[in-house]
Amino acid sequence: MKQSKLFLPTLRETPAEAEIASHKFMVRAGMMRQLASGVYTYLPLGYRVLRKVQQIVREEMDRAGAQEIVMPAIQPAELWQETGRWEAYGPELMRLKDRHNRDFVLGPTHEEVVTSLVRDNLNTYKKLPINLYQIQTKYRDEVRPRFGVIRSREFIMKDAYSFDTDRPGLDQSYQGMYDAYTSIFTRAGLKFRAVEADAGAIGGKGTHEFMALSEIGEDTIAYCTSCNYAANLEKAEVVYKPDGGQKDQAEMEKVATPDVKTIAQLMNHFNAEAREFIKAIVFKADDRFVMALVRGDHEVNDIKVKNLIDANVLELATDKEIAEIRLPLGFIGPVGLPDGIEVVADTAVRDLVNVVCGANEQDFHYKNATPGKDFQVSQYADLRNIVEGDECPRCGGHIAFARGIEVGHVFKLGTRYSEKMGAKFLDENGKEQLMVMGCYGIGISRTVAACVEQNNDEDGIVWPWGLAPYQIHVVPVNVKNEEQRNLADTIYQTLQKAGYEVLLDDRPERAGVKFKDADLIGLPIRITVGGKAAEGLVECKIRKTRETQEMHIDSLPDFVAEIKQSLQ
Repeated sequence: MKQSKLFLPTLRETPAEAEIASHKFMVRAGMMRQLASGVYTYLPLGYRVLRKVQQIVREEMDRAGAQEIVMPAIQPAELWQETGRWEAYGPELMRLKDRHNRDFVLGPTHEEVVTSLVRDNLNTYKKLPINLYQIQTKYRDEVRPRFGVIRSREFIMKDAYSFDTDRPGLDQSYQGMYDAYTSIFTRAGLKFRAVEADAGAIGGKGTHEFMALSEIGEDTIAYCTSCNYAANLEKAEVVYKPDGGQKDQAEMEKVATPDVKTIAQLMNHFNAEAREFIKAIVFKADDRFVMALVRGDHEVNDIKVKNLIDANVLELATDKEIAEIRLPLGFIGPVGLPDGIEVVADTAVRDLVNVVCGANEQDFHYKNATPGKDFQVSQYADLRNIVEGDECPRCGGHIAFARGIEVGHVFKLGTRYSEKMGAKFLDENGKEQLMVMGCYGIGISRTVAACVEQNNDEDGIVWPWGLAPYQIHVVPVNVKNEEQRNLADTIYQTLQKAGYEVLLDDRPERAGVKFKDADLIGLPIRITVGGKAAEGLVECKIRKTRETQEMHIDSLPDFVAEIKQSLQ
């Protein structure tokens, strides 16, 4: 491609809204432009990279035996009402009405659509297992679109859905997709980890997220420094070790604590450590209230609470809701609660003796409160966030933290959707059975952004070979010079015929402008044709290492092949 003909509007200045490297460089390098908040147009350079990711995905999905289809983005509300997600999915679901006032959604995912498709067209075990996938635009009305295409309202996703006759079959399909994802992200040049995760609104039991390691990642990864255990923060298991010590239980006593509300204030007031307090958090779980208790030095994990009580929707109770159930903010505790509020607690709370908790009375706390004696807990479970230094639940090693960008997610859905939507098949005995499902998603556009996050420097993007929009950038210093122009064109034609993707900067710009654009775009190899063109000598620069080397054009094919091998 000749750069003079390429729609490539590069920018010298960083856009005001760009907070992270990928957003900044993808806009500056002319890969994309914002149309509205969280909605982007991909320009030719950006679209080439998207197609590279899609090609890798297609090759690995096809190799794993999946079959590509395309499903409608517009989905009738009736399907979502069948599964209960019309109400449960929340405000991220983009809803619309047609001219007949019928409800539809712009698909954020396609579990309902694909289940109805298979339900209506496959009814025998002889046609199973099957795995169907698509690459399509998805829509989610994010409350706060940010970080460019990492969290946007319109994005490109690969979603796949497996249908099996039984759980062992699902396990096999799941492992096939897990292995395919590992190959996809390896080929894309990402540094990543597969971590145990919560299924969230998709549902099901058993799931892994594929996380591209990045300091700007919105997810925290808890991993063991001694074994391969890794999980996201919401899923990471905390090892409970009972406190075997004995302590006499004192009588609970109400103490005035005017304007003393936070753990830090309480520590100062009582001259005690954070672990000697109970932290009480009130949640609205569907149509009821639940109080979760953790030790004062711990943080409650709302996902663990939601899963424990099997709630469809769990949210922190608002100040107004807390006032309506007659609880004073800053002084809430488990003693003397109004009827109807269930109390659940982290396992560490079970061992607490003579601790401080809110008295459910303005400006008062209880001291010497003990679970089981002064208040009751309906269920104890792992309800807190893991912290660095905690024990690994697999090997007993130590937990450390890293940040990550979720680029892929694989789920074992089981029969959640097939049961609600009646997706059944006849087994070998002619008996109806529910199909057992899995689903598997990859953020195509997010993978591009994650790649840029991991591969950039102060001058621009540093593309890995597999995702580079073009592999080689040929830059004649002065296109008005006939020898430079002719040699550059010869190199361009020769390398293209050899099967490489080449960009020729034939613009009548100053050398400094061309070099800045070349570094910004970040193609793996730059070949500069300058003052020694008459001798057939050029300068080759490897973008990743910044190494430069002068050579004769006869050496270029071997040089490029060697660099390709080293960068793949």
